[in-house]
Amino acid sequence: MKATGIVRRIDDLGRVVIPKEIRRTMRIREGDPLEIYTDKDGGVIFKKYSLMGGLSDFAAQMCETLHKTTGRVSAITDRDTCIAVAGTARRELADKRVSGELESIMEGRQIYQRSEEDSPLPICEENDKYQLEVAAPILSEGDVLGCVTFLSTPGDQPTGESEYKLAQAIAGFLGRHMES
Repeated sequence: MKATGIVRRIDDLGRVVIPKEIRRTMRIREGDPLEIYTDKDGGVIFKKYSLMGGLSDFAAQMCETLHKTTGRVSAITDRDTCIAVAGTARRELADKRVSGELESIMEGRQIYQRSEEDSPLPICEENDKYQLEVAAPILSEGDVLGCVTFLSTPGDQPTGESEYKLAQAIAGFLGRHMES
């Protein structure tokens, strides 16, 4: 564990405030679920909970199917990281933090398809080799859970209507699946 030097008191209702600097760094937003762990040394650990993280094997199968169907690199993310990637980018993108641009697309709750005039948007913070071509947010009961994406590298052909519709269908399916 990394010490922050920040001390907070628990109030009479058992609440503790997570400092703004930590919430910003860890991308913890109002309403985000947190898992609470204890360790053998008496420590209490808060960890962001990802509903999509529990579906990583299923998401990997979906990505693999999308990749085999279209020949495109595909990825499924939760709100913070790439939880499944299929294609040549698997090692480079798996478990990497999503870019601020992709986060904005998810928050906008609209499907994104890059046009020729658009400047390329990276999928991850640490890797700008792979660009977003299509991004369809996964919505469940009004909440954004993640995103279904198709990616490209410079020189690839632009995506078409079929990738747009596939991303939309898979995002809708995963959103409904999370509701049940």
